[in-house]
Amino acid sequence: MAVAAGDALIAALRDDVDRLLSAEPDVRADAPDSVHQMRVATRRLRSVLRSYRNLFQKNPAAEIGAELKWLAGLLGVARDAEVRADRFADLLAEHGDAPDIETVTDRLVTAERARYDAAHAEVLAALDTDRYRTLRERLTRWRTDPPLRRARAAAPATDFFGVVLLSDHERLSALIRHEPTVPGAERIETLHDIRKSAKRLRYSCEAAEQVIGDSAADLGARAKRLQTVLGDHRDAIESTEAIIERAAQAEAAREDTATYRRLITAETAAANHAIARYPKAAEALSTSLW
Repeated sequence: MAVAAGDALIAALRDDVDRLLSAEPDVRADAPDSVHQMRVATRRLRSVLRSYRNLFQKNPAAEIGAELKWLAGLLGVARDAEVRADRFADLLAEHGDAPDIETVTDRLVTAERARYDAAHAEVLAALDTDRYRTLRERLTRWRTDPPLRRARAAAPATDFFGVVLLSDHERLSALIRHEPTVPGAERIETLHDIRKSAKRLRYSCEAAEQVIGDSAADLGARAKRLQTVLGDHRDAIESTEAIIERAAQAEAAREDTATYRRLITAETAAANHAIARYPKAAEALSTSLW
């Protein structure tokens, strides 16, 4: 007997809910990578809600989607600061051999770690609110009994999941085809949109692997490669912008900015290296679904 779409989706949801809930104790303890893990689980759930939205009752899905967005936003502030602090520390270890290293480290690494500490405290405060407790209770119920549309949930999973992957793939392909026509000033944001669309396709594929099998896994792997390439590009661009801002502060304080210039050069090279890998990664997704 064919697996029903609702049953297959519940299995995928259960895995993502478990990832989120199991990360909470580690986030509270500020364990390494815990904020990242909880943020990823939250994003995966939001992505599944969007891609497989036609299986869910509209209002409950919209409500829990909004709460997941709230949680992801809080986690994102902490995670972004954590990533920048580590990235700046690595850059300075490679390019920061100068007398002013302590001052530059304070402006870059120490400042981001302080931002992380403040953002992590905000996350901890949120985890102790009634709002989060209600979200956690709802997610626990959704592990086994999400509010599905019964008629659609009874459809064969292979058919329904296949349509979802086709839709997500077509959305990504359209963005890839449109990208060469975008003016230079807008290209960075367009690439960011492509990255987000690739991530959505990846998560859709991962939810469908148990139903569709190796073809979904292969498509998801191609989407992940594109997401990674554009993620590397985005990280380098945002790091460059942050360093330029801190260099301006240093210049205003009459500090030497030579180290900042070296870091900007290094990050510009990193961004160029990442974007050079984009055409091949995009081509692997722009034509064939399977």
